[in-house]
Amino acid sequence: MTDSNTRMDTAALAAAAPAPAALAALAPATLGLLAAWAVHDLEEVATMTRWSRTRVPVLRARHPRVPDRVWRRLEAVDSREFATAVGVMGVVVAAAAADGYRTGGRSAFYQSALDGFGLHGVVHLAQAAVTRGYTPGVVTSPLVVVPFTLWARGRLRRAGVLRPTRPRDLARGLGLAAAAVVVSHAAARRIRRAPAMP
Repeated sequence: MTDSNTRMDTAALAAAAPAPAALAALAPATLGLLAAWAVHDLEEVATMTRWSRTRVPVLRARHPRVPDRVWRRLEAVDSREFATAVGVMGVVVAAAAADGYRTGGRSAFYQSALDGFGLHGVVHLAQAAVTRGYTPGVVTSPLVVVPFTLWARGRLRRAGVLRPTRPRDLARGLGLAAAAVVVSHAAARRIRRAPAMP
């Protein structure tokens, strides 16, 4: 490759990179994803163990058609394992937020994570409606999760970087959230069961 080609490639990369002012303007929407997630998950960590101990027996009696393994898994929630899973999920959310910041909000990973976060909040609200009571995460869902997601999407739209939202994009966001939950809990189980180093 010649020096002139190298200079052209460098110039093209510089032109494609978001300006520092654009990064700063969207920082509340991109890096804010991690902050909003942390507030939401602190509620879950603080309430999950007690909720599973007190509410699951009531729900099991009310919904006998739900497979027994679901209730057993909920009753077996270990607070340390759950907190570890939240920590693993935090790494995923931090990576998405950082990628969103680095790309000026253009990152498909960040935008899918943002969509998944918002839809996750809607799922919490649906769970509370179905169970007719409190479920961990339902307080911060309407106060933090859904409003932050709508606000951040508005910021991205005004900046001209929000991708068109199609049903498959929403499904991808919700799928990303669900997969991240499954992976984080599986990783937490492995971490918690790993033998201690001598």
